Amino acid sequence: MTQTRTFKTVLLGLTIALGLVAQAKTSHADATETLTVAGGCFWCVEADFEKVKGVKEVVSGFTGGTVENPTYKQVVRGGTGHVEAVQITFVPAQVSAETLLSLFFRSIDPTDAGGQFCDRGQVYTTAIFAGPGQGAAAEQAKADAQAALGQPIVTPILPATEFYPADSYHQDYYKQNAVILTRFGPKSKAKAYAAYREACGRDARVQELWGADAPFVGS
Repeated sequence: MTQTRTFKTVLLGLTIALGLVAQAKTSHADATETLTVAGGCFWCVEADFEKVKGVKEVVSGFTGGTVENPTYKQVVRGGTGHVEAVQITFVPAQVSAETLLSLFFRSIDPTDAGGQFCDRGQVYTTAIFAGPGQGAAAEQAKADAQAALGQPIVTPILPATEFYPADSYHQDYYKQNAVILTRFGPKSKAKAYAAYREACGRDARVQELWGADAPFVGS
């Protein structure tokens, strides 16, 4: 009886231990981090990074400025110090911050200090807002991009500050079916976005710079 009880106790202990190990592995696999970047029009950056395996969510918003809870109109009017940015939530077990940073540089024009493509001004300038432990990876990604291009990279690496999500009108803009009035007449947001992206020359310029290394052109 004592031996049976001891065996059952040991078996129960092993079962609990294995369960805890499995739970820890699951927890690690599901753990997420965030990365905040500014790459011009946040609709485009959001659309690009939502295609990446391991990315759970991309939110369009504003950061880098001094005005709390800014509206879209306030930011694009200027004077808030904010830029259009996205906050990427990702699973490091599936995609690393280093990979995302490399993709980021190759999806923008990091040589342009005056905005991005047809969108001009401080609001549309590029930046990486490095969170804890991301600074070294950001610096390395910048150095790699500069070496690959053979041109100076002007995208700054800044400390992460408060990120303010834009209103729902701007989230997942590229795939919304709501109809809006454009200069070409009524269009769904998705079609208006596609027309804007092409007219703005984003993909054409990125392909000109990065060639086959441009990850999202034509995707």
